[in-house]
Amino acid sequence: MADRFRLTLAQLNPTVGDIAGNAAKARAAWDKGRAAGADMVMLPEMFITGYQPQDLVMKPAFVRRAVEAIAALAADCADGPILGVGGPMAEDDKLHNTYFILRGGKVHATTRKYFLPNFNVFDEVRVFSRGDMQGPWDAGPLRIGTPVCEDAWYPDVCEAMAESGADLLLVPNGSPYFRDKREVRMNQMVARVTECDLPLVYLNTVGGQDDQVFDGGSFVLNRHGALVVQLPHFEEAIAEVEFTRSAEGWQAEAGLMAHVPDSLEDDYNAMVLALRDYIAKSGFEKVLLGLSGGVDSAAVAAIAVDALGPDNVRCVMLPSAYTSQGSLDDGRAASTALGVRYDTVPIGAVRDAVTGTLAPLFEGLSEGLTEENIQSRIRGLLLMAQSNKFGEMLLTTGNKSEVAVGYATIYGDMAGGYNPIKDLYKTRVFDICRWRNANHRDWMLGPAGEVVPQAILDKPPSAELRADQKDSDSLPDYPVLDGILQMLVDDEASVAECVAAGYARDDVKQVEGLLYTSEYKRFQSAPGPRLSRRAFWLDRRYPIVNRWRDEG
Repeated sequence: MADRFRLTLAQLNPTVGDIAGNAAKARAAWDKGRAAGADMVMLPEMFITGYQPQDLVMKPAFVRRAVEAIAALAADCADGPILGVGGPMAEDDKLHNTYFILRGGKVHATTRKYFLPNFNVFDEVRVFSRGDMQGPWDAGPLRIGTPVCEDAWYPDVCEAMAESGADLLLVPNGSPYFRDKREVRMNQMVARVTECDLPLVYLNTVGGQDDQVFDGGSFVLNRHGALVVQLPHFEEAIAEVEFTRSAEGWQAEAGLMAHVPDSLEDDYNAMVLALRDYIAKSGFEKVLLGLSGGVDSAAVAAIAVDALGPDNVRCVMLPSAYTSQGSLDDGRAASTALGVRYDTVPIGAVRDAVTGTLAPLFEGLSEGLTEENIQSRIRGLLLMAQSNKFGEMLLTTGNKSEVAVGYATIYGDMAGGYNPIKDLYKTRVFDICRWRNANHRDWMLGPAGEVVPQAILDKPPSAELRADQKDSDSLPDYPVLDGILQMLVDDEASVAECVAAGYARDDVKQVEGLLYTSEYKRFQSAPGPRLSRRAFWLDRRYPIVNRWRDEG
């Protein structure tokens, strides 16, 4: 019996619904594995459909097409290594999230996912049925267990496979990113290795899909939790892993050890990849955004250039009577640093026309928030007109702090198709900009150096919708606001707990009220990449009409 087994890991970026394109990527990976002398080529969970397919799998025609593509792959890949690929399977009026083992021109084995995640961004219980607890399958010189994603986050499935004679655990995943998730995954997989006394391969998908970003970062652990292979984060990779058998059993030889980013780099890379894939997979090539001279739009401009290149990004300054010379200078400096086209479209004449049209209705009423928001909505109108005319997707630029408390104007600066910084609190926007100014990576398509001018980072934040306006006129200072939001949103803390942490009760109650009354705005907001465990949308589902207030 052979004492070696070569595995090709294909950490690839599928597109949801592009069954033919995903199958072609699978076939290309199999070709590379065969050329490398692999015994098996492994692809991630639900790769043939892309992940998450959500309600697409409730369409019988979609499932049939996916199953047909898997059968065609089996036939095409008959003469060579085993191919493992994830996809849906209909069986006995039930639908399963399944991992298919293709060997010798047919489906050699299947593993149906047992633990179906039903939390955060997942609701697999709604569309899939649980499979039976299964054992390993025969791979020739060894027996392999393939617990599918969530099945490896609990002891049961892996232990059942080990007790049934598995020599190795291969875990295909569609595990989306949140900040510092690598440590969470690693701790879970080390626990499985320790419990089962078997080596484990964790293969994750990579790429952006709507609000979710899959960060790759696949790895291989030997017994006792020894890390021997680490694939890169946020990029496709194909790597060979050599397993050998000794008296102690099978183990992986040391291989590729890619750079492991810190959390700021991870967040920035997630935003870049999410935007790049959202634009490409939606059929767009170019984007535009309103560049105000503030830190949020400067950050979005940098992310867009790193994702798409400067030739595919256009920035537009839309000055009003309240736009300072400093903002005009800073906006131009940011666009120059990034090498993007910079257009100026003044809004003064349009504002005068709108306020003049409304004057008879508003006679006798003082100016205030209505007139401020008119400016923002004029900007949204003019930017959307350019988006329509030039075929550029409009990016919106509201950070998580603004989105949380409704400080971004609905139908105004919230207008657009995608928001790269939707899950970044304001204070972290500053941190990200400072990190980007100090760091450059090969995956960035923008220039090295200071791409967010220091003057933007130094000045007090302002929407500039009235004379001498500052954000702190309406909101607590951002370090205070973000601290309260972190507790109320991310930690679901009570008002009393926020006060006990040192925040003024008046500030906490103001933020709580704004958070609840802004739900209808978030319901209509553009998607953006999920960076935290409590991003707005699927992670945090609150009623729009809601009279609950915490009186603590």
